[in-house]
Amino acid sequence: MNLSNLNKPALKNKKRRGKGRASGLGKTGGRGYNGQKSRSGGNIPAWFEGGQMPLQRRLPKRGFTSINRKEYRIVNLGSLLALGQSDISVAAMEENGIIPKKLLPVKVLASGVDEMKVALNVEANKFSKNAKKLIESCGGSVKEI
Repeated sequence: MNLSNLNKPALKNKKRRGKGRASGLGKTGGRGYNGQKSRSGGNIPAWFEGGQMPLQRRLPKRGFTSINRKEYRIVNLGSLLALGQSDISVAAMEENGIIPKKLLPVKVLASGVDEMKVALNVEANKFSKNAKKLIESCGGSVKEI
């Protein structure tokens, strides 16, 4: 390997800004003539809009996000009935792909079912009032982990 084998970028000279006209970047050094960007220390943030009201201040602020919010993986009773099993645990729900495999607690909701005809023994972290009532009305049991 020698200098003749090197790629072009490796042989390129560094741009010598402001070192006279012969450098091609003399006088203004490639910055143009006037304005904030031509001055030293005249770098402005990417989100600056030239004094116009910034986008983050123009958009409406709505709502509130609690830092203590508890997040759950949600399961509907209709999807539990579709499994066709009587004893259902969190592991069984994960295996059958009803809920994603995350480290979040599971909450069972009553949507998808008007009345239950099959007794289910369900094991989860939390149940809605209606889901609990529906499961227990047909002889099933609810176990909170």
